[in-house]
Amino acid sequence: MEHCADEASPDSDTGAKSTGLTFGESYKWPDGLKVTLVDAKVFTDFDKDLLESPEPDSTDFRVTLKLENGSKEPVALDDLSLIVEGATNGGEAAFTMYENGSQPLEGRLAPGVTAAKNADHVLETKYGKKIVVTVQRNSENFDLDFPEFTGEITG
Repeated sequence: MEHCADEASPDSDTGAKSTGLTFGESYKWPDGLKVTLVDAKVFTDFDKDLLESPEPDSTDFRVTLKLENGSKEPVALDDLSLIVEGATNGGEAAFTMYENGSQPLEGRLAPGVTAAKNADHVLETKYGKKIVVTVQRNSENFDLDFPEFTGEITG
């Protein structure tokens, strides 16, 4: 397979590597959309009126992304999604959504615009705080890479 997501080879169109990235690094797709995984922080600002609370034996956290549209066309942010997995002992984080401070991946990003968005997750504590975040993108281009960022949940 020429374009396998498990290979740490440069993307054929951009020269950017899609695996082995760390938090703070960026990946740019061929159409000019650039994603930077800013951080993953423990979430504690629960909305008691909505009955939000921490999950027992789990780490509740928020992943923050910086998105820059360097293309000439608007980009649908709904086409982006995250897969978050434990990097130490395995495990996959469950998606959730907390009200306070939520900036979900939705709507469109105009050309030349930069925005910060976030996604909330819960990971069982037995899997640790080191994680791998894969940013998936829906596209008709099946050769499109999904960048993987490795880092640690802080806070």
